[in-house]
Amino acid sequence: MSVEFGSDLITISDESGNDFVLEHVDTVEYGGTFYMAFLPTDMDEDDEDFGLIILKVVSEDEEDILVIIEDEQLLDELFEKFMERLLDDEEE
Repeated sequence: MSVEFGSDLITISDESGNDFVLEHVDTVEYGGTFYMAFLPTDMDEDDEDFGLIILKVVSEDEEDILVIIEDEQLLDELFEKFMERLLDDEEE
């Protein structure tokens, strides 16, 4: 792992048991629900088509878990919201 990444790293596993390390970049509340945006730690910094990963925060048995968003329209709206926030941060 690169030292460029901060302490906001998580490891998630897919259904096949593959682990992925992600860097948390932002959290937003939208429609009364929290969503978190992540970047893969193994992405190339020059890659313009970086893969922003957006997951929904759901409380289950008093524990927060992250779940995939299946609603494409909601995912598009969240992507726009996160990108606006990320670009605003870059301009400051």
